[in-house]
Amino acid sequence: MSTVEESIEVGVPVHTAYNQWTQFETFPEFMGGVERIEQRTDTLTHWVTKVDGVQREFDAEITEQIPDERVAWTTVGGETKQAGVVTFHHLAADKTKVMLQMDFEPEGLTEKAGDKLGFVKRQAKGDLERFKKFIESRGQETGGWRGTVA
Repeated sequence: MSTVEESIEVGVPVHTAYNQWTQFETFPEFMGGVERIEQRTDTLTHWVTKVDGVQREFDAEITEQIPDERVAWTTVGGETKQAGVVTFHHLAADKTKVMLQMDFEPEGLTEKAGDKLGFVKRQAKGDLERFKKFIESRGQETGGWRGTVA
């Protein structure tokens, strides 16, 4: 397993950043390689990704969700293996630190080489930068799910 840790400060209140992060179907607007996400239940999402011409589909389950604090997930079934957590930290009334930690298992020779070259780390950093631009340009979230998953 490999681990990626990245963080970014966004110029919105913690509840705005958190609420937007719960809107998984908007992820393709700021996450590279994510073509589509379907929210199937409160805790199950279906992902379609395409990176370097390789398309993958997998399911991810929300394993823990605490409003304005954290969202944790793990993939279920299939060959794609990853788990992670995004935490939200109040810095000021209009500033939040978003921290991402993700563990993943690269598949195949190309992904293993890309991991060694830091591709996933750069992708995560770019995704967080695009999230920052997305939420700051809007000034408000597109929606929000405030439920708790223990």
